[in-house]
Amino acid sequence: MTDATLGAVARPGQSAAEARLKKRHRAERLFKAQGIAAIVIAMIFLVVLVGRVVGQGYTTFQTHTISLPVYVNPERIDRTDLTGVNYDYIVAEAVMKKLGVQDDDYGTVSSEVMELVSTDLGFQLLDMVKADQSVIGKTVEIKGPLKADADLYFKGEMKRETPEGDRKLTNIQLDWLDKLQGAGMVTSGFNTAFFTNSDSTEPEQAGVLGAVIGSAMMLLITALIAVPVGVLAAVYLEEFAPKNRWTDIIEVNINNLAAVPSIVYGLLGLALFINWLNVPRGSPLVGGLVLALMALPTVIIATRSALKAVPPSIREAALGVGASKTQTVFHHVLPLAMPGVMTGAILSLAHALGETAPLLMIGMVSFVPGVPDGLTGAATVLPVQVFIWENASEAAFHERTAAAIIVLLVFMILMNAAAVILRRRFERRW
Repeated sequence: MTDATLGAVARPGQSAAEARLKKRHRAERLFKAQGIAAIVIAMIFLVVLVGRVVGQGYTTFQTHTISLPVYVNPERIDRTDLTGVNYDYIVAEAVMKKLGVQDDDYGTVSSEVMELVSTDLGFQLLDMVKADQSVIGKTVEIKGPLKADADLYFKGEMKRETPEGDRKLTNIQLDWLDKLQGAGMVTSGFNTAFFTNSDSTEPEQAGVLGAVIGSAMMLLITALIAVPVGVLAAVYLEEFAPKNRWTDIIEVNINNLAAVPSIVYGLLGLALFINWLNVPRGSPLVGGLVLALMALPTVIIATRSALKAVPPSIREAALGVGASKTQTVFHHVLPLAMPGVMTGAILSLAHALGETAPLLMIGMVSFVPGVPDGLTGAATVLPVQVFIWENASEAAFHERTAAAIIVLLVFMILMNAAAVILRRRFERRW
């Protein structure tokens, strides 16, 4: 065989070995360039994705509120039925007084004013009257959010230049908003309600508190089931189980389960936990059980890989000084493998946090306006909250969809950071 057949042709004055060496160097440089190009492309896609989400959702963290003196007109309040009073109209009267406009016989003006001010102000007024009926006949100061469309106008997302028929607010309503802002009644600030409120049919009152708590409760159940069971199963398969046909079948099935589409686990959870075991539909308990099944194969595979990475000399040394097999595994091998075990477990939980399809199958797509009252109560989670808001018709919900994605990404980043910290802590310890 000649040097030419090896793909390296020597030029005059150059040996065949030098030609082959230069060819290998060119191949190495090409491989490095391809690797760098792949990383750059991946980073570009990541920057575009995160930039798009942040660019669409950051405005959610700013909100516009109105401070308003309201006369609690005793003629409009029935003391025998305080909850039956139209407090939104009382608030609208106060706004009309500030604007210097009068309502007509059909209530058209007051209806248009109500489209600018959130119903939260009416509920605040109701709470004041319930707490102290002496405020009836007096003027009280209340502060609350504007309606979502009015908020979008002040954020510049609703343009006056847009034809009136193509936007929800009329020119008169925009004039009223400008007048209220000019009078110093409208102010902007950080939207704390987005983190302290749960879901709502009104975009300006919707928040992620219920979804965050639901996600935390569901992940707690997932971790309590998937991590101990997965680690113990991996330890048995890797360290104690005999190598025969049955263990080979089990290993193949575990690897296959890790590649099963997540919606299949939703169907399994629907049939097993809801239809057979009667676990409450749409609860953190059933969600955690379904995600535990989905995370279990990943935890087993990651744990087995971590156990395989422990040098055989550790086992031989422990057995050589008289340790039993169990003592060798749990006192020496598993502690050394713990960094990899924890990393795999937390990354599998982070993956489970972002799943939506299996949760939709078990009924977690319902509208839940409050915080879950327990592991068996109705709940929603962040991925499902994103799904619900994105399908809403109001433009302000789309803004909040991106903000909820930002919260979900922060949640995942914190979990990944926890994995890194735990790994380093175990590495320093052992």
